[in-house]
Amino acid sequence: MFTGIITDIGTIESITDRGDLHVRIATSWATDTIALGASIACSGVCLTVVGTGDNWFAVDVSGETVSRTATGMWTAGRRLNLERAMKVGDELGGHIVTGHVDGIGEVVDIAAQGGSHRFTISAPREIAPFLAAKGSITVDGVSLTVNAVRDHPEQSDFDLNIIPHTFSVTTLGALDVGQLVNLEIDVLARYLKRMETYRAQG
Repeated sequence: MFTGIITDIGTIESITDRGDLHVRIATSWATDTIALGASIACSGVCLTVVGTGDNWFAVDVSGETVSRTATGMWTAGRRLNLERAMKVGDELGGHIVTGHVDGIGEVVDIAAQGGSHRFTISAPREIAPFLAAKGSITVDGVSLTVNAVRDHPEQSDFDLNIIPHTFSVTTLGALDVGQLVNLEIDVLARYLKRMETYRAQG
């Protein structure tokens, strides 16, 4: 489990195709504290550590994971939002995040708003029932609050307010219009939707 609070920005140093992708990621973390088999969220994707070295760790990325994450994510030089799995007793500063990508969104607008930035992201139709104003969403691993939602026949657009701190300490500050991002819906919204569906069937 994760919280969507980013503690480092890593960079993909190298990728080796071994059937699955073997990805080496540079980090400022003390990697001697990272155990083999540990879970790390990489821009919203929960991956298992399979190797470590001085200021880097390695993960294996399956074809299934590649197919369900943002196009171009698994390339050398790509910067990733990193979060280590939460421990019992950790502060839950964001919201409960599983590290499983539910869909791919597209940045459709970025506008300065005071000292912050308003992002508008287009989400696929299957995610629409789980989006709500003042609800939570994870974008590239970052826990955020939805400001507004507009539904359209083929997709839904939602707005986010990105404060200066989040803009500077995550990869969100480097996003451009047209870029694809990993989305994870709020796990509570998922259960509420399931309960609603079950009740309607009953």
